[in-house]
Amino acid sequence: MTDERSAPAAPVAGLRERRKRRTRSALLRAALTLFVVQGYERTTVDEITDAVAVSQRTFFRYFANKEEVVFAVQDLVESHLITALHARPAAEGPLEALRGAVLSVWDTVDEALGGVVPVDLYMRSYRLIESTPALLAVHLRRSTGLEERISRLIAEREGLDVDVDPRPRVAVAAVFGVMRVTGRLWGRGEDTSVEAIRRLTDSYLDRIGPALAGSWRPVSSAG
Repeated sequence: MTDERSAPAAPVAGLRERRKRRTRSALLRAALTLFVVQGYERTTVDEITDAVAVSQRTFFRYFANKEEVVFAVQDLVESHLITALHARPAAEGPLEALRGAVLSVWDTVDEALGGVVPVDLYMRSYRLIESTPALLAVHLRRSTGLEERISRLIAEREGLDVDVDPRPRVAVAAVFGVMRVTGRLWGRGEDTSVEAIRRLTDSYLDRIGPALAGSWRPVSSAG
């Protein structure tokens, strides 16, 4: 027989998880706001926790350090890119699929963020990464791992062995190169909107060249 006294446990646990998510999101928003207003290096953990009215212990329950806070939202966007690539039609060539996934992320970046932080705050934090040498170094190091993951996804789509055929890694490196260049140019410009970086990315992707376009799949010989 079910003990009726145990029934409220699930709702209480759900409420606790919602509170944790709210606290984490509040810390993220407060930290990113402080970072973009007064600088990453000049912002302290104490200032972040004071803005949310929680203890340092609470901050370190969610984040190992300030760097992890900066890239927590970037993780959401990168996961969204992986999802977008999985969703591309199988008939698309590899470069077309990569291009479509990248532009799709900029078209739906608000969806990627899931309400955790406003889009404008994310874009300002993205600009912060581009303009802060210590954060940019971490960003480039993280990008290496993401490139490898996406290279393997492209190879899987095309039925290739990524360790034998270099084209998946070359294509991904080319697209990520475009993203790095456009990120820098966008960061130096006056228009910091999503539309501006999307437009710039689209324009530069046009220039990668025909060598990586089209289908790579082996043509089966007729019997």
